Amino acid sequence: MKRPIRNAFSLVEVLAAVAIIGVITFLAIPNIVAVKQKAEEDMAISRAEAINMSMAAFIQAVGRTNANTIWATKNTPQLRYETLAPFLAFAPSNKTDFMPGGYDVTLPTSIATLVKVPLSGPNGTIAY
Repeated sequence: MKRPIRNAFSLVEVLAAVAIIGVITFLAIPNIVAVKQKAEEDMAISRAEAINMSMAAFIQAVGRTNANTIWATKNTPQLRYETLAPFLAFAPSNKTDFMPGGYDVTLPTSIATLVKVPLSGPNGTIAY
């Protein structure tokens, strides 16, 4: 007597396929996480550079003396950020919304001498 021909996978074939997919996933997840972290760091660096350029644009727009006077009246980082917001291409209302999570820039207390803003991240200060 002949067995009927079935068009189905055996349990062993299905388990082998699941095991192969599991191994591939196990190898790929650390790379995906690393790429995501690198992308967030690159975005933070880009946003820090945008803040640097917005400070230069602010000084050029209002003049160095006026810029120093206006900047001196802004006594919190949020008020300083709001002063620069019109000179940024993408500017939400809060400084914390502008930077990716875990990253922050320290706006200077004086802009008499224009310097790059320090950028800090989850692993400390980032040189850019």
